[in-house]
Amino acid sequence: MTPPLDVLVVGAGPTGLALAAQLRAHAARFRIVDRSLDRVRESRALGIQPRTLEALAGFGVTDRLVDLGNPAMRLRLHLARRTTTVRLFDIGVTDTPYPFLLFLSQAETESVLGEHLSARGVTVERGTELVRAERRGPGVVCRLRGRDGAEEVVTARHVVGCDGAHSTVRAQAGIGFEGYAYPRTYVLADLDVGGLEPGAVHSYMTRGGVLIFFPLGSPAPWRMLAVRPSDAPDGEVTLPLLRRIADRYGADGSALRDPVWMTDFRLHNRGAGHYRSGPFFLAGDAAHIHSPAGAQGMNTGIQDALNLGWKLALVCRGAAPEELLETYGSERLPVGHAVRRFTDRAFVIGTSPHPVLRFARERLVPRLAPLAMRAKAPRRRIFRTVSELGIHYRGSPLSTTATRPPRHGPRAGDRLPDLPHGLQARIAAPGWHLLLTGPSHLWPDERLAPLLAGRADLLTVHRLGDQGPWPDVAQGLVRPDGHLGYVARGADLAGLRAYVAHWLNGTRR
Repeated sequence: MTPPLDVLVVGAGPTGLALAAQLRAHAARFRIVDRSLDRVRESRALGIQPRTLEALAGFGVTDRLVDLGNPAMRLRLHLARRTTTVRLFDIGVTDTPYPFLLFLSQAETESVLGEHLSARGVTVERGTELVRAERRGPGVVCRLRGRDGAEEVVTARHVVGCDGAHSTVRAQAGIGFEGYAYPRTYVLADLDVGGLEPGAVHSYMTRGGVLIFFPLGSPAPWRMLAVRPSDAPDGEVTLPLLRRIADRYGADGSALRDPVWMTDFRLHNRGAGHYRSGPFFLAGDAAHIHSPAGAQGMNTGIQDALNLGWKLALVCRGAAPEELLETYGSERLPVGHAVRRFTDRAFVIGTSPHPVLRFARERLVPRLAPLAMRAKAPRRRIFRTVSELGIHYRGSPLSTTATRPPRHGPRAGDRLPDLPHGLQARIAAPGWHLLLTGPSHLWPDERLAPLLAGRADLLTVHRLGDQGPWPDVAQGLVRPDGHLGYVARGADLAGLRAYVAHWLNGTRR
């Protein structure tokens, strides 16, 4: 009899593909299915944040993404009486190898992740739909329907819904999806725009709202996003309509040409009440949807996946306790809530027809924006939020700081910064990584042997000398997703031994 899968991944967008890559890296038994016959060809999401580039680097795909994308660093604000340039990320950020927002079509992102999986023998089963998922005992019995209509039954210990806003997995798990729809309709198009300065984001801000052109490259040079006028007739989006919208917002409508994709849509702000129900998990748009403000959606989904994947794999291998799976929701649900709040506020400010906000967009922003952009401290705070580098899990049960923490440097729950430069690359291999700073004689093999006993395939030791992220003699245990689980100052290993004994069983199936 065929043994049950560890994980059935439902949905092969960026979230599902990232989850599959994580599961593959940690030797889980899984399948990934998607009811669509092909991956997306439209751009859809198009911004990859620095934290996502860091998180994907361990799979060896980030350099390829950067080569394909456009690391835009400038925002051109086209205001009523003048145009001003704002440098976005030139604020001296040194703790990441990717201090920029990368503009790249979602289609290209999916293609790169798909190629990575294919090269490792993973088949994305497209045209395969989850029809039903029923809990039985400790797992789930799933009925799948292929593109030819034939059905098969598979059993999985866990099912992860990466299947979008209308998630079948969420419905089968009985998890609610509460929230609201925004009242206005928006247009989206990938096209060419003559006369726009290349390599920059162009924003036309008026009392009526905001029109934005993002540099894209492929499948078209530009992505256009704007509010659909209330007096525009219902029906399909056409090039004349796009030109009319551009004229209304102060852009040159006649410069728009050669659209390859046009649509309109309603935006929603909704979230799942919880991200787990027994053997069911939710990630990405199945767990949270919101406005595109700040380019947060795809990035949050990918980071959901990379938080969850290693936990599922290690628990299924018997290398970690079942308790580890509970930390997924406790860590990622607050992140999802924060992203929904942030994008809602940003979007309302930019598009609301309220007289006060309309006045602010037309009169105050032109005067205050150049001044605000000269102040590096607020820009740095904004960058840490938008880039998602500031996300931490300090309150997680998985995050432990010893009684004597290092005087400076990252704390338990923080992402590991790339300081000194190249540190993230050293811990890119799958698994946990133990960072030890201070003289090497403090960390002889015989002292570390009890930690590694039965865990040599799970835990890698790095003696960093004085080239670590802390100024003290210190110990830092880095989780497989790049966040610190345990941090302590000094050479006493008692706390580290207790942490490892709790979270790493050291057994293999």
